[in-house]
Amino acid sequence: MTDSTSPAASKAIFLDIDGTYADRGTVPDAHRDAVRAARAAGHLVFLCTGRPESLIFPQMLDAGFDGVVAAAGAHVTVHGEMLQDLRFPDDLAARTLAALDAHDGLYWIETPEATYCRQDTVDRFEDFLPAHMKQPTNGGVAKARLQVLSHLTVVDQLRPIRIGKVTVTHADAPLTDIAAEIGADIGVIGSSIPGMGDRAGELYMAHVHKATGIEAVIAHLNIAQEDVIAFGDGPNDIEMLAYASVGVAVEGAAEALLAVADRTCGRPGDGGLAVAFAELGLVTS
Repeated sequence: MTDSTSPAASKAIFLDIDGTYADRGTVPDAHRDAVRAARAAGHLVFLCTGRPESLIFPQMLDAGFDGVVAAAGAHVTVHGEMLQDLRFPDDLAARTLAALDAHDGLYWIETPEATYCRQDTVDRFEDFLPAHMKQPTNGGVAKARLQVLSHLTVVDQLRPIRIGKVTVTHADAPLTDIAAEIGADIGVIGSSIPGMGDRAGELYMAHVHKATGIEAVIAHLNIAQEDVIAFGDGPNDIEMLAYASVGVAVEGAAEALLAVADRTCGRPGDGGLAVAFAELGLVTS
């Protein structure tokens, strides 16, 4: 990686959504304007998120992007063309669902086309949320919670669905223990929601992460790795920031992410991306 703060055009910019580009599902106007200005200056800008495409809402996309790396690298589109759609192999899918069901797991299955769950996941969703997620006066959090719930597709049978990634809201054992039961081919990461504890998080194919999704993008577009700039705030951004030529962590991120970052930027509420885009020379004044 490099400490360069004056990258030449054209760069490929990859943005995590939650906590980086958006704040609890809402994109600040300054961030939307910065994306438009960077593209107008000749750069390519991509979302690079743990969300599946089915949970990327229109307001998150309306700035205009050159593509999306979704499901933490499992699903990749560039200029409307699908480059990658990776799903759990049948055996891994069966082992994952069996382990979650054995531990009374509440979870949803993420795919590009929809996000699926059983009715009990919806019914019990709020039972295990931290207090700050339940407060009716916390409008931004409440809106984000309702956005997710309204986009879940309830089905009776989950086993026929080809899994891209699994989000677990609660189980009767730590998620790392459940992942160990499933095997080395499953990866596990804690929930991006503060306060959810060690029994919530995400399960994914261990060899798939945001950096592998970025690799698919730049190989398709013949972009050099040295022209990649990435922004993120969470544990699933570690590989992405380590891979990028310039990795930017949001202030207050975990030490593991800060350790691989080249620099930091402010939080979404402070227009952090807009300031960083200007400092990196990605937009013209």
